[in-house]
Amino acid sequence: MDQISTRQSLPAEPRDFGFYVDGARVPAAERAVFIRHSPAHDVPVTRIPKCTEGDLDMAVDAARRAFDDRRWSGLSGQARAAVLLKAGALIRARAEEIAYWETLENGKPIAQARGEVLGCADMYEYASGLARSLHGDSFNNLGDGMMGLVTREPVGVVGIITPWNFPFLILCERVPYILASGCTIVVKPSEMTSATSLILAQILTEAGLPDGCMNVVTGSGSTIGQAMAEHPRIDMLSFTGSTAVGRRVVEAAGRSNFKKLGLELGGKNPQVVFADADLEDAADGVAFGIAFNTGQCCVSGSRLIVERSVADRFAEMVRDKLAKAVTGDPLDEATQIGAITTEAQNRTILSYIEKGKEEGARLICGGGALDMGQGQYIAPTIFGDVTAEMVIARDEIFGPVLTILPFDTLDEAIAIANDTDYGLAASVWTKDIDKALVVTRRVQAGRFWVNCTLAGGPELPLGGFKQSGWGREAGKYGVEEYTQIKSVHIEIGKRRPWIA
Repeated sequence: MDQISTRQSLPAEPRDFGFYVDGARVPAAERAVFIRHSPAHDVPVTRIPKCTEGDLDMAVDAARRAFDDRRWSGLSGQARAAVLLKAGALIRARAEEIAYWETLENGKPIAQARGEVLGCADMYEYASGLARSLHGDSFNNLGDGMMGLVTREPVGVVGIITPWNFPFLILCERVPYILASGCTIVVKPSEMTSATSLILAQILTEAGLPDGCMNVVTGSGSTIGQAMAEHPRIDMLSFTGSTAVGRRVVEAAGRSNFKKLGLELGGKNPQVVFADADLEDAADGVAFGIAFNTGQCCVSGSRLIVERSVADRFAEMVRDKLAKAVTGDPLDEATQIGAITTEAQNRTILSYIEKGKEEGARLICGGGALDMGQGQYIAPTIFGDVTAEMVIARDEIFGPVLTILPFDTLDEAIAIANDTDYGLAASVWTKDIDKALVVTRRVQAGRFWVNCTLAGGPELPLGGFKQSGWGREAGKYGVEEYTQIKSVHIEIGKRRPWIA
């Protein structure tokens, strides 16, 4: 597809998607459908089936057969790697198409969507090497009569439930690593943003993935998502979403088959800025950290913890940065901040902004909705004079709302950073390597950035501390997460009899 322009991009009618089972598209047929409207343009863009629990059973059965007959898990690492490499190449070839539908359904800027899609191709290419290097261990120290092996085996059928904020990226932080381990997959994307997950399933089939190894069932979290968490033939579930829903996933898994869980949940992530930092760089990074994806990002840097001696000046610098950011039509290449993805989230963010005003926080900039003529947009918002007890300082708002909390000492900065139920991500800005290392070691977060934020790649794992989740995705750890460890004892020579 040619590069999309604002004038010619909107579809004349919504694109029909089915769901995907056993290597083939299944049309909606008599099923009810969900019509997704672009949050930036208020026009219908996709039609997605509302699948039933019977449809989920069909997908799980396909994944179960594909796993049990070893059509994928029984292949060599080299054979799996070849499929993953081809998938990466096909994602690159279809990057404009994928970014286009991602932008229409999600509301994120097209330039951002394109960058995410190309980064996802990297993940398949990196995971292809992991498919070949995955290994266990051996123990040749058990004496002349015994040899010990530790093997890694794929866990089985994996369910994946993804949210609407990064539909393609979050899926691709999991799928290639899960496939590299030899597992088969059933995906339940958000009903708001299902298109790119369905396109990915087609791509994997074209890349040579055997039928049944990648299935996509569309529908709501309350029906299909809940049924996946409780499904007795799903061996492991990867869930990305809020901590509140994550608790329900844990409860549902416990009621069924005690399936293994990978959970990436909420965050209230600190950005700690010291007076000795490059303040221009830090201001740009803090602005990026709160406005990227309109703040609808679980690793968004929503708490600015700044040294008191520079706090007022730094707040002005961040405000000035955000004032220059381009908010508008996400199909415009120049746009940096797009639309809020769902009506419910739009209401939630605005309600938190009003709560901040009611709690007595000082509004530095933003503070409400933006009238762009169509769609739903919120101005990046900064609150000063925030105290740790305020709701806006404690709750995950999941929008472009930044709270500022000053500190005087390094120990105080660390205490404020850790004063949260979450532990997903954190950043520190300083030119003093000792400070950077102390903060990195003592702040409780699964991902950490020094003089940068929201950086990443396929090599490093993702995941949280505390109530931000369990397990790790991506990197070699993301492959190992989807394996079971088996100890094997091999006796050498004739057995010493127990009964003479």
